[in-house]
Formats: sequence, structure tokens, C-alpha cells
Amino acid sequence: MKNARPKSNYLALNRRLDLKSHLVATFRIESKLPLKEIAQIVAGESSIGTWTEVGTLSESVFKRLSAKVIGLNTKKNLARIAYPIELFEPGNIPQLLSSVSGNIFSMKVVSKLRLVDLDLPLVYINSFAGPAFGIAGVRRKIKIPGRPLIGAIMKPKIGLSWRAHARFAYLCFKGGADLVKDDENLTDLKFNPFTNRVRETLRLARRAERETGEMKICAFNITAPADEMIRRAKYIKSQGGNCAMVDIMTIGFSGLQALRQAKLGLILHGHRAMHSAITRDPERGISMLVIAKLARLAGIDQLHTGTVVGKMAGSVEETVAINSFLKKPWGRIKKVMPIASGGLHPGLIARLYKITGPDVIVNFGGGIHGHPNGTLAGAQAVKEAVLAAVKGTPINKQAEDSPVLKAALKHWK
Repeated sequence: MKNARPKSNYLALNRRLDLKSHLVATFRIESKLPLKEIAQIVAGESSIGTWTEVGTLSESVFKRLSAKVIGLNTKKNLARIAYPIELFEPGNIPQLLSSVSGNIFSMKVVSKLRLVDLDLPLVYINSFAGPAFGIAGVRRKIKIPGRPLIGAIMKPKIGLSWRAHARFAYLCFKGGADLVKDDENLTDLKFNPFTNRVRETLRLARRAERETGEMKICAFNITAPADEMIRRAKYIKSQGGNCAMVDIMTIGFSGLQALRQAKLGLILHGHRAMHSAITRDPERGISMLVIAKLARLAGIDQLHTGTVVGKMAGSVEETVAINSFLKKPWGRIKKVMPIASGGLHPGLIARLYKITGPDVIVNFGGGIHGHPNGTLAGAQAVKEAVLAAVKGTPINKQAEDSPVLKAALKHWK
């Protein structure tokens, strides 16, 4: 066999590749080496190359399977690298990540590296299950067209007994919340056992449905090792529940894919706890846009993407780009409902609505339970604020006929 071609042959800046048969990754790279050189090293290490030329790599294999650098932007340190689709196993996110975010992040020659975006060919996209429900399916299930869904988070995030948790969930539902969710670190704890919480919360959710005439969603956090996670999802189903929540980063994409493949008929609500450890530094790690694309492939129906106006980091541009992607057509993969969560209160809703539009879940924790008149009033105030935003009514005008909203606006000036 002939020796491997030199790394300069990873360049294909002036070649036209068939992007229907290539996956394209955009990297931001910093190195002591020129961008043209370091981009080739990244291309080789993330495809078929290694640190030296080897006699086991034939010219024909190199030509067919090597990644190619197809674009360079030296001002922004961006490199676009195209990978033949043959390098990737259909429907396998862990294998994808082992390639485009594997050893390349450990190379000494790279000082800073960020996976900015992934553009995937249709044949690869369609090899995944994607969401079981998506935006349209969730709306059909809950029978609410045309407005943001109102979510409530139990607070304190850890510390409530299962009885108190269910009681406050009921008050949220009674006040107008469409969805009540566990927080990211509430799973099966001694003071709040999972099975007790599921049974009692669902019992009171059904009571709230009878009293309000509205459908309700209970998102119970099943985050755990994969086998236990699926057992918990099955328990929710057995009790008549309709939704399971998972921390997508901590269970991993393998866990998320396993949950989706279980086909339990549950809405999958995705929290992104821990994402900032990977996404927040704009010069290192993986962008939240890439994480969102992978979560959509894996089968999440609803995904936390940031609030912009709340307490979490994230620019308007980044959040809008992620939300726009989740809601646009993408092969046969259904659309995903973005979730705005973190530091929201009624006074922020009008501004948020202008950014997100109606296809979003607006989540409130302290913004409901911190209301000076309690949880029920907090939920009612949020509902008033959401309806005002949808109608285009100024929030202060809406508050003139709503004591609970007026109290909320005064409390959170």
C-alpha cells in the first residue's frame, strides 16, 4: 500500500463537493499554526488521519473517506470541514460526537477549539427517530392553539415533600398553568419519593382538569441511569401520565435515544442542566445550537433554550437562532417546542413574547411562587400577562382589571 497523502491534501477549498453526501462541521480554531494548517490537522484527526503517515492507508481509501477543509475565514478563525457520510453510522449520536468532538479537543497543537455548527445531509437526518410529538403533537394533546404554553416549576427545587409538591402543582394548574415540571435535580429522594410524587400530582392534576376544563401536563424528572430512567418512564405511563422530563446533558444522548426508542407515548421534556460547562465559552466547547440539533435528532419534544430576558446567559441572537432551527422543517424530523425558563416573572412576558412568538413554553418558578399573595395568585398573574402579550395589550392596562397582575408588577419592578 502507498503511504498516506500529506496533510495538505485535506484541503479542498476550490473543489465542489456533493454536500448531500457530506456532513459539514464548522469549527472555531486557535493555534500557533496558521489556520490553513491546523484545519487540516483537525480534519485528519477527526476522520481517517493520525499523527504520522502510515503505510496501512491506501490512496483510494484516503480519496474516498478523508475529511476535506472546504472553507476558511482567517478573520474569525473559522474552518468548515466536510466529512463523507460513510464515516458515520446512521442513527448513532455517540459515534458522531466521538468523531467531530473527540480527540481533536485534546490535541496540544490546538489552543482553543469550538464546534460552532453542524450541517447534516438529509439521508443522515432521516436515520433518526426525532420527536414523537413535536410542536403540533403537543398542541393537539393539550388542545391549546396559538399562544405560549405556561409552565410552572416547583420551588424550592429541592425540599418539598411529595404531598406539598402535589398541592402546589394543583394551585399552579388551578391558576392557569398548562404544564408543571420537577426541577433538574429532583428525582427520587427520601423526602420526596418519585412514585408518591407521580401518583399524587397526577391525582390533583386530574382534579384541576375537571375544575378548569383544560388539559394539563405533568413533567416528572426521570433522570437516572438508563435502565432506571426507563422504569420510571414506564411508571408514569402506568399511572396515566403524559410527560417525562430528562436532563439531556447528564443522561447523555445515548440515554435520550434509548428513552425515545422505548416508544412509551410520553412527551419528552428536555432540561439542559450542565450545558454551560460545554457551551458557554464562545471560544471552546460545543455551541448550544449543535446541542439543540442533536437533541432534536434524538427525539426531544420540548427543549430549554434560554430566556434572554431572565437570569440565564445567552444573547438574543443565539437564542433566536436556536429557536428558529427547532421550529423549521428538517427532513422528516418533527419540530421541537422551545422552552424559555430561568428568572421570569409577569413583567417580562411582553418583551419575551416579541422575541419568541407563540410557539414556546414560558416557565416560571420564583415568578409564580414568589408572588406576594402566594402560588395561586402567581399563576393567575402569569396567565393574565401571557394573554395580554398575545392580544398586544400593554401590561399596565391589563393590570388595571387584575389585582393579581398589579401586585406582581409592583413586586417585581
